Amino acid sequence: MHTTKEGVKILVSKGQKKESPFDFRVHYQEPDKRVRTPKHIHVIIDLYMKLSRNKELTLKLVDYLIAMMKKLKPENKFPPSLQVYDKKDLAQFEELNRYGQYSVEFILVATELIMIQEKTNYPSGTMNIKVFESFRNKHDDIFSVVGAATFQGR
Repeated sequence: MHTTKEGVKILVSKGQKKESPFDFRVHYQEPDKRVRTPKHIHVIIDLYMKLSRNKELTLKLVDYLIAMMKKLKPENKFPPSLQVYDKKDLAQFEELNRYGQYSVEFILVATELIMIQEKTNYPSGTMNIKVFESFRNKHDDIFSVVGAATFQGR
């Protein structure tokens, strides 16, 4: 589906929701590692690492992610296509690649695919966007943000 500059492969596989014919799952594989499934909490933890080093730029990235999420539409084919991602948007966040585990490219592509999956399976769903809005607005309340990211405490 997409390979980042660092060689991380972002993949999709057919999902299993019978009521959603275009359901898919997002996976990734770092070089010489096994295939993994990204979860909200992984991205949120990485954003906290970035936030600790460059708060202003990290919050700008989160604002970008929230705006991107609002533009996405449900998918009507498999495999899905990226709808918003544009490589030229990476340069403004490049410094954040120095912090955390995930590159900004990985975060943008993986998050977009996860959000397309949510829009496809739950067209009126807002859980995923609320996780990022919680981070944006309550990043100093780690308990609330982690609860939102792990779908607990709501």
